Amino acid sequence: MNQPYTGGCACGAIRYQTEHAPIYQNHCQCRDCQRRSGTGHGSWLTFPAQADMTITGEAAHWAVAGDNGNVKSHAFCSVCGTAVYLRFAAMPELIAVPAGSLDEPGRFAPQALTYSIRGQTWDTIDPSLQAFERMPSS
Repeated sequence: MNQPYTGGCACGAIRYQTEHAPIYQNHCQCRDCQRRSGTGHGSWLTFPAQADMTITGEAAHWAVAGDNGNVKSHAFCSVCGTAVYLRFAAMPELIAVPAGSLDEPGRFAPQALTYSIRGQTWDTIDPSLQAFERMPSS
């Protein structure tokens, strides 16, 4: 049996757990990730079955159109402000969590860099990762 992926916010008010392995792990340099993180990119693990992720605690949400025009719904803890997950209107079955919210962040294994066209010169990402100017199509 695979070890579940677990994590949550900084104060512990929101927790998540899934038995599924991520289907995609990436660094993203889109402007939304830059603004949300306060740095040059976000680091995400995307899971295939939002319905199978157990989430405890009440998250606050805000929605924004990403660089591709699709709406993303960000969830965060209203107590400590930590980002805890991200959902996509165009792909409602998926859910993504920030790598830093994992209980074991060392499990994050990025496969690609997305939105490299938005990258800042001071935000250097591993050059061995496959880089996409935008989000690759499936």
